[in-house]
Amino acid sequence: MMLGNRRSGSMRPTDPRERKENLKKGLRIAKIIFAAAVLLILAGGSFYSIQEEEQAVVCTFGAPRAVTTPGLHFKIPLIQSVTKVNTTIRGLSIGYKDSDGDGAADQDALMITSDYNFIYVDFYAEYRVTDPVKALYASEDPELVLQNIAQNCIRTTIGSYSVDSVLTTGKNEIQSNIKQMIVDKLEAYDIGITLVNITIQDATPPTAEVENAFKEVETAKQGKETALNNANKYRNEQIPNAEAESDKILQEAEAEKQERINEANGQVARFNSMYQEYVKFPDVTKKRMFYEAMEDVLPDIKLIIQGSGGTVNTMLPLESFVTQNGEGGTNRNSEQTEQTGEEE
Repeated sequence: MMLGNRRSGSMRPTDPRERKENLKKGLRIAKIIFAAAVLLILAGGSFYSIQEEEQAVVCTFGAPRAVTTPGLHFKIPLIQSVTKVNTTIRGLSIGYKDSDGDGAADQDALMITSDYNFIYVDFYAEYRVTDPVKALYASEDPELVLQNIAQNCIRTTIGSYSVDSVLTTGKNEIQSNIKQMIVDKLEAYDIGITLVNITIQDATPPTAEVENAFKEVETAKQGKETALNNANKYRNEQIPNAEAESDKILQEAEAEKQERINEANGQVARFNSMYQEYVKFPDVTKKRMFYEAMEDVLPDIKLIIQGSGGTVNTMLPLESFVTQNGEGGTNRNSEQTEQTGEEE
């Protein structure tokens, strides 16, 4: 009986005052734990980091602000919200066939040229975010806006070129015009993104027969360019040779010209010397000129005239008309004697 009374005494309910103290103590511990948890949550949400390829948009009571500096940044918990935006260059395909082959992309790629030919053209556009605030809030889907703008500019530009230009020689010009049109429209819409580049990935006719024909045309144009390059190479090789030959001919002509001038000057000097003799003895000079002409007409002839009184004169071949050391005077005397004998 005593043992039973002890057990029942040990299991007696605690004092109400003690229970109240324990409850207060438990509440204090719970508050401390809750406060610590809140502090940890707030401390963890007060900082954010930005990578090199990112920018952030911080909203304070709905007012956005761009943060572009990489690194660790602070924000006010529960008041400021942060949205990170990727600013690297991203790609957008326009006109490519879908993997499931439903034909939707074929309609985007099918275009008509200025000469009313159908053609499939695939483009690849590269763009990046330049203003993260406008990229988030200026439009609901800036990439979709870019795609619609690009399709409009592509169709407008392709429609102003012939099918030959699109397939062969006009690709660079077409790409440049499309890029400029897209850039201008993006600046007008001001949605926070810009076009980096757009290229034609592929351009094919709608049928295999037409595609083969254009390939043959392209091959012929390449052959034409090769022939032109070879011709230009041959021309560049031959022009220096022709110029050298021309210089040689000119130099030879100049030398011959100078030679003829010198010869003419010598003939003038000879004529002047003969004229001086002619002025002194006109008749004798005329007769000598006659004999010189006969000497030319009858070469290798020797003419000797014997006059009265035993005088013998050699008429042909003639001696030099203009001599030195008084020889010319002797000849003139003999000719004067000859003329006198003939007159007698």
